[in-house]
Amino acid sequence: MFLRLAQQHRQFVQDLVMNLQALAIVLERRGYPASCYTCGDQMNSASFMVSLGENHLIRFLVSDYGITWTEMRDDRELMKLEGAEAVNQLQELANIVKYSMQEKGATNKTLAKRH
Repeated sequence: MFLRLAQQHRQFVQDLVMNLQALAIVLERRGYPASCYTCGDQMNSASFMVSLGENHLIRFLVSDYGITWTEMRDDRELMKLEGAEAVNQLQELANIVKYSMQEKGATNKTLAKRH
């Protein structure tokens, strides 16, 4: 049972790392400075960072040892979450990106129809 749980956890971390890499690419394309660094090719840890504006930084760390979301403004820590709460906050960030892209697409379609 515990070996199965350990394997599931490793798979979860790998999936999370791949999603962080994809989110960093999308954020970069949207004009936000973002990065996602992994250690080695095992995909068992990552450091994700994005700047959301003037001195507003989000750092998300994931590894076999844990998951941490840290939000900072003006070099001061505003919020630090761990585990499931950190993943939920990451989902909020992904939703913001997703919905802003949908709104932009709807605006572009509306503009195209006008011309």
